[in-house]
Amino acid sequence: MDDDPTKVTNQPALTTSTGRIWLILGAVMAAIAVVLLWALQQVNSTGVAIVGIVVILLLYVAMVEVRLLVHGGRLRLILMAVCFGAIAAVALVCVMVIGMSQIPS
Repeated sequence: MDDDPTKVTNQPALTTSTGRIWLILGAVMAAIAVVLLWALQQVNSTGVAIVGIVVILLLYVAMVEVRLLVHGGRLRLILMAVCFGAIAAVALVCVMVIGMSQIPS
């Protein structure tokens, strides 16, 4: 493995972290996304926001489960990073779908 500390894959958050930082940042990201989607639920009653909230909460639960159940540092940290990215992606897609549904035909 290359020891270049400037490579993205050699960051301490993906190599030596305990995973606590991913849980903290994941909780912050999930909380912001849930509050935003809850507010947007009032704008669009098609259920997109509720589905997004459920998926985001399930992704955060999956992140916690990965932290508790997966042994070995690097794999666990990569899986937690994927869950974090998925939380952000789900929130973004839901906001875009709700926003696009408000454009008059």
